[in-house]
Amino acid sequence: MTNSIPILMYHSVALEPPEATRRLAVVPGHFENQIAYLVKNGYTGLTFSDLVDRLRTGAPLPERPVVLTFDDGYADFATEAWPTLRRHNFPATVFVTTGWVADAGTEAAGDPLDAMMNWAQVAGLSDAGIEMAAHSHSHPQLDQLSDDALRHELGHSKALLEDVTGAPVRSLAYPYGYSSTRVRLAARSVGYRCAASVRNLRATTSEDFFAVPRLTIRRSTDMATFADVVSGVDVFRRDRLLTAGYACVRGARRAARRVLGSA
Repeated sequence: MTNSIPILMYHSVALEPPEATRRLAVVPGHFENQIAYLVKNGYTGLTFSDLVDRLRTGAPLPERPVVLTFDDGYADFATEAWPTLRRHNFPATVFVTTGWVADAGTEAAGDPLDAMMNWAQVAGLSDAGIEMAAHSHSHPQLDQLSDDALRHELGHSKALLEDVTGAPVRSLAYPYGYSSTRVRLAARSVGYRCAASVRNLRATTSEDFFAVPRLTIRRSTDMATFADVVSGVDVFRRDRLLTAGYACVRGARRAARRVLGSA
């Protein structure tokens, strides 16, 4: 069995993105080259839920599995990423922030950073085989929310997606990659079967399936780096150090709020 699996985290695929998303917006031509590289080198795409189900049950994996995930639900997934994926017959999972959907109407919540997909696109892509999963409703820092607000963010986004797509929503990605034991337990309690973090590590059979790691693909990821990422070369040591430092800051913030709340 494959010992570890690359789960790639994309956001936008855009030539001229706004400044707010630019660092994580992959140029369309580069994205085309990345997918072509995966196909040429014998990688088999899986959705996030499919991979976790196989890891959980011990079902066979392809010789070279890879998972492509896209956070937020930007409109350019439909116009730029999907045509390339369809041409190469490559699956993917999109983690949708439901309050950011272009025609969310009275359900609109949070502040989208760029043009977003509409509900018709979400439904159509789901019908075409793209896994539509949840990324919360308003894209908050989940570990900083009250229990009631946390359950609403997780449960409401799941319900909206299931209503639109007619398919069960089994997967969640935490906004900003942040979670805590409380957040992971809440995700399980509202009906998710698995969840994606960031962590910039490859996934293994020993994962906590509510904190499955992903590898960040950025605008600056050139082809040599991309090849290293999917083949298992560790190019993310600095990222993990920064993440660990910020986790300490976040933990201190949560502790301070508990103290203030009990005062």
